[in-house]
Amino acid sequence: MAKPKSDDKDTERILIGENRKARHHYTILEVVEAGLQLKGPEVKSLRARQLSFEGAFARVDGGEAFLHNLHIAPYSHNSLEPLPPTRTRKLLLRKRQLKKLEAAQEQKGMTLIPLEVYFLRGWAKVALGLGKGKKGPDKRDDLRRKDAARELGRSFKGRFKA
Repeated sequence: MAKPKSDDKDTERILIGENRKARHHYTILEVVEAGLQLKGPEVKSLRARQLSFEGAFARVDGGEAFLHNLHIAPYSHNSLEPLPPTRTRKLLLRKRQLKKLEAAQEQKGMTLIPLEVYFLRGWAKVALGLGKGKKGPDKRDDLRRKDAARELGRSFKGRFKA
């Protein structure tokens, strides 16, 4: 009798890269998952975790969403013509999501930022954050709050062990 297949591998989420500066520079209001349309060598480079979020952003234009300036390094063992590392890549979203993001993006100061890239059931996905840029005082306030929470955690460390 055959063993039943385990569903753990089907729902496994493999994190490839995280945009750590995004939450520092932007106030994230909503997170949306989108598919990422890639060419063959780009998938290999992603699996090798060769990507950079520096200057990356997404735009919804004419009913389609595109990811700009996400740097995926060229695959070293590629025998085909190399692709430009920062080429514009299409994002795969449903029409309802596209309309919602397009309307939100039209508001003053709102932008779409890639937060992380991961593989889900073998498909490349990107988590997009709809956010508003922070000014200097906002960033300092956030840092103060984080420091206060860290100090509070340190002061209570070990006090409530059973």
